[in-house]
Amino acid sequence: MRVYFIGAGPGDPKLITIKGKETIEKAGIIIYAGSLVSEEILRYGINAGEIHNSAGLNLEEMKEIFRSAKERDINVARIHSGDPSIYGAINEQAGILDKLGIAYEVIPGVSSFQAAAAGLCQELTLPRVCQTITLTRMEGRTPMPEKEDLREIVKTRPTLVLFLSISKLKEIVEILKTSYHPSTPIVIAYKVSLPGERIIRGTLEDILGRMEGTGIKKTALILVGEVLSKGGVTSLLYDKGFTHMHRRGK
Repeated sequence: MRVYFIGAGPGDPKLITIKGKETIEKAGIIIYAGSLVSEEILRYGINAGEIHNSAGLNLEEMKEIFRSAKERDINVARIHSGDPSIYGAINEQAGILDKLGIAYEVIPGVSSFQAAAAGLCQELTLPRVCQTITLTRMEGRTPMPEKEDLREIVKTRPTLVLFLSISKLKEIVEILKTSYHPSTPIVIAYKVSLPGERIIRGTLEDILGRMEGTGIKKTALILVGEVLSKGGVTSLLYDKGFTHMHRRGK
């Protein structure tokens, strides 16, 4: 018996991996994040005798589901949104499984920041512009470590992706202006990969005005950085003068 933590992707049910889909098809029990995972994903659970929405469960209740599954030797598909490694809240569940002596595996998924980049048809790293992507968030009910204050993080002006922070956009913009130029591009990506997807482009100077009246208060990412301007910088990888182990110079 094994528990599989599966990344369901950013919303579009077709963006789950083949391995994730096949694992769900074989699982006898499904626990899914109902507020974030598309119910269409559940159609893959053709052998599931039980389906639980984790939105209504606490850790102790999940523990009992895991314990019961072990007693009956039934595999569990624990479905999370996006990729479980990013704000996935799997650590506490893994701790329970360790205590119960239950094996588990993580199957990665497409993160919403990757789906946002795809929606923008945009690379998040560009030569001579920025080679670093920073994924972070503003403090909310979950506190942030002091060393991860946003004012410190932005000093190197990375391509910045902020999760779970759209409600604090005004405060974020003021902080970003301490390191990024006011003309720096910023994108608000709402419900990426879903039918209601909206992409709002602006700069640090005008994004607050562009967001007025949108009603967007959650389920949105904030992306910031010079790479978003698409300045025409090209990679060396396919330059005729660039050699590597698969393409030798003449």
